[in-house]
Amino acid sequence: MPEGIITVAYILSGALFILSLRGLSHQETARKGNLYGILGMIIAISATLFAGNTNTLWILIAVMITGGVIGLVVARRVAMTEMPELVAILHSFVGASAVLVGIVSHLEQETKIGSELIIHQIEIVLGVFIGAYTFTGSVIAFLKLRGSISGKPLTMPLRHQLDLLLLFSAGICGFWVFFRYSATAYSASCNNFHCWTSRDSHDYGNWWCRYACSGFHA
Repeated sequence: MPEGIITVAYILSGALFILSLRGLSHQETARKGNLYGILGMIIAISATLFAGNTNTLWILIAVMITGGVIGLVVARRVAMTEMPELVAILHSFVGASAVLVGIVSHLEQETKIGSELIIHQIEIVLGVFIGAYTFTGSVIAFLKLRGSISGKPLTMPLRHQLDLLLLFSAGICGFWVFFRYSATAYSASCNNFHCWTSRDSHDYGNWWCRYACSGFHA
């Protein structure tokens, strides 16, 4: 299937997912929201099947069947009063999936160069951070709804400072991954910027740009 059609299919499925979330926010439109979500997922899976490698197609089909069976069993056994905790634990799998997708994308990054690699690295860092945050938060929400842990807020000393420290550490790790594996892309981008700022000019008016780019290149 042409790449353009695959791209349009992904955009369409994303729009349907947004409409699904909007519909699920109200009880009157929840059924329509479910239909939008089902249609969006069908389009996304179909596009992935047609765009993917046929050698690994059996893996995707096996995973889909396994997930479908688990979902069917859970849907038949869980009572309506347990739906909030079910949604919470399923939402944690969404976060875990985002982390795994980010790791796999990171392993495939050698196929990208230049600015494409920079954008790719930003997507990986943000995807892994948000996915891990979603996973841990959803697991805690599930345990609270289930009654396994107390629903009272945790009032440990210096908790705000600890949160800032963890956020700062995550940012440092993200910057390390970004700059460590995007050095070549940065060099190419800075060289292009250097050429753009110095074109049709032989004076030293843009000396600061040239020195800045040389520093990034180093």
